[in-house]
Amino acid sequence: MAANSVARAGVRRPGRAGLVRRALDSEQFNGWAFVTPGVALILLFGAVPIVWSAVTSFQKSTLLGSSTPFVGLSNYRQMVHDPIVAQAIQHTLIYTAIFVPGTMIVGLFLAVAMNRKIRFISFYRTAAYATMAISTISEAIVFIWLFDPSYGIVNYVFDKVGLPQQQFLNSPSEALYVIAVMTIWGWTGFAVVVYLAALQGVPQTLLEAAAIDGCGPWRTFRKVTLPLLSPASLFLAVWLTINALQLFDEVYLSTQGGPLNATTVLVYYLYEQAFQNFNFGYASAIAYFLFLITIVITVIQFWAGRRFTYYRS
Repeated sequence: MAANSVARAGVRRPGRAGLVRRALDSEQFNGWAFVTPGVALILLFGAVPIVWSAVTSFQKSTLLGSSTPFVGLSNYRQMVHDPIVAQAIQHTLIYTAIFVPGTMIVGLFLAVAMNRKIRFISFYRTAAYATMAISTISEAIVFIWLFDPSYGIVNYVFDKVGLPQQQFLNSPSEALYVIAVMTIWGWTGFAVVVYLAALQGVPQTLLEAAAIDGCGPWRTFRKVTLPLLSPASLFLAVWLTINALQLFDEVYLSTQGGPLNATTVLVYYLYEQAFQNFNFGYASAIAYFLFLITIVITVIQFWAGRRFTYYRS
């Protein structure tokens, strides 16, 4: 009893002001103080629109009036019977099937060519990555000029070598492939940087051992280098696929979905429904359908990647 009395008399508990001061001086408070603005921005411009669009997908909303009646799954059922949605899905998948492997193959080829000690190699690497620094607007203007049916350089070269003239972006059968070429050129620099970093991480001892065993350059690349690049390949496949499914800028700037809806992809059709027809409920349903497609394809890629991806310990 006496000891407790002495302890109470000798040690004073900190008051409320002391507790507040201690909390303000703690590392946890400082950490949350730095994180809170970023979290608030993410919630405001990320989480809130996601939840709002999910609710809107079950409503008939135009954002022009206060009436937003609940229609249940009506917007999703409408997609099943919308022929333009079917066309947009087909165009999106065709574009993805061309863009993703095309970018990876070209990027790998250039990365292998630049993974050596030659003169001006820094200039070549900078030039390869420069495609990522060019804005989409500039990229679209350049390719519209290159592939113009009347005065474009590509048709001029075709004429010189005796090939028939093409309509390119004005042709329903060619426009989507021109956009694929445009975006492959624009994203090649990104693939080059990723593959070049992965190539420089390949142990030289393995390459030397393969050479001692009698493997030629091509066999060494196929049996040693390529498997060691599989993590980079999986990353690029997933990242480029997500970007391909969200194709919009190039279509909007070059063809605006034409000619005859030949380049209408899901995101561009979503844009038309939301900001031209003001059918925000239907557009939100398309957005969540695209989100579902993206999730399914990404899961399949990771599942398949487990069988072909080699991680070095």
